[in-house]
Amino acid sequence: MASSTVPSSQPARPSRPNLVFRRLRGSRSPAEFAAAVRRAAREIGERVSCDARYVHRVEAGEIRCPNYAYERVFLHMFPGRTLTDLGFSPRSSVRGRRGRAAGDRPAARPANPANATSETSGASEPYETHNRYDPYDEFDPHDHEESDVLRRAFMTGGGATVAAVLSPYGLAPEASAAQRPVRRAGTSDACALEEAVRRIRVLDDRHGADGLYRRAAAPLRAAYELLEAGTTRQRTADRLYAGAGELAISVGWLAHDSGRFDDARSHYAEALATARVTGDAALEAHAFCNTAFLARDAGRPREAVRAAQAAQRAARPLGSPRLMSLLALREAGGWAGLADRTGCEQALVRAQAYFDRGTAETDPEWMSFYGEAELEGLEAQCWSSLGDWTRAARHARRAAELQDPHFTRNIALYTAELADDLARGGRPEEAAQAGMRALDLLGEVQSSRVRSMLSVTSRVLLPHRRASGVSEFLDRHASLPRMV
Repeated sequence: MASSTVPSSQPARPSRPNLVFRRLRGSRSPAEFAAAVRRAAREIGERVSCDARYVHRVEAGEIRCPNYAYERVFLHMFPGRTLTDLGFSPRSSVRGRRGRAAGDRPAARPANPANATSETSGASEPYETHNRYDPYDEFDPHDHEESDVLRRAFMTGGGATVAAVLSPYGLAPEASAAQRPVRRAGTSDACALEEAVRRIRVLDDRHGADGLYRRAAAPLRAAYELLEAGTTRQRTADRLYAGAGELAISVGWLAHDSGRFDDARSHYAEALATARVTGDAALEAHAFCNTAFLARDAGRPREAVRAAQAAQRAARPLGSPRLMSLLALREAGGWAGLADRTGCEQALVRAQAYFDRGTAETDPEWMSFYGEAELEGLEAQCWSSLGDWTRAARHARRAAELQDPHFTRNIALYTAELADDLARGGRPEEAAQAGMRALDLLGEVQSSRVRSMLSVTSRVLLPHRRASGVSEFLDRHASLPRMV
């Protein structure tokens, strides 16, 4: 996993911050603004995977002109303005580009990015020369196709197809080393690796983990091969290690959410080892966070508490109240599993207090899912573990109501949680109604976790078959195709 690094002989040219765009964001955090961009995209039928890092890069001036999909979204958000009014450079002025007519399509990506030269060849113009493999480059043609194309690739494609979609850095995991061109990893590889992580998260948010896990393993192997290839810059090496660690966590989560706990534990341990090797506190906190969640689900609540506490120690210097809030919730879940109501309530109080401090520039990119809905959902799970069904149902209902429609899988999860809490709390008719809503979402979501929860709920409701709506729910649940 060692990489050779040498100082760069050519300093990067500083970019000019986009202060206009920063003013337009106003008091919203980058994550909140990114969510607004995604909502605006849906309003006009576009699909963009905007996140806090993209917003940071726009404001830093690294993205001088957005791609066509983002352009349409921004002009929809700020009617009557042009790109230059938003602080961007005209397309015709972007160095290394010829002007294009408004109706022209963006240029397609080349078939084999692996044959490109490494980062050093273009070091003198890091922000002005077009990088064909930068997922945030102004001419990325893929954003508007992401949901349909990537979902089809994951759900129906083979490993090679998914590797091509998620690993545009061009390493074929099945090939032997002798069959691949020998080159050092560069910034384009780091960008592609980071984008692979984002795309996995987007697909999981919308469709669940079951169709994704096995097909995401190949890009993970390729990511660790990139580390072995080495790089010429320490900054790029740091990005590669962080990206590989985050990818390991994402693949681990896919295993976790689809019930493959042993695989998940292995991937999380790999991410933790990567964090320790590089001294990456943010990655370490993330790995411990997911380890705590896995331990709770696997019936090891004491390990969940200890892992969550270790995550908090790693995260404290990072200065992100929202991260500390999530980690306190992970600890609360462990205490609930130990039937320690006092410990759970104390952790929940800390989680709410940290959450109330609001978002911060230091919030990790991967935490885009964590808002009030997730806070409510995780608290619902704590009360459910403690057997307080009324309180659990109240929080689960609120979680489902608050969740951004982008996170389809979470809506299904919270609704299934609500159905179970209502069933156990002696409210079978309401439970059946919630269960039917969760079943409706299974057409879009493939999640073993959600299906398992509904199976448990159906068993709880069996004695109440004569209650209004219960028989219909039970029959529909029984008709679900079996998981393979």
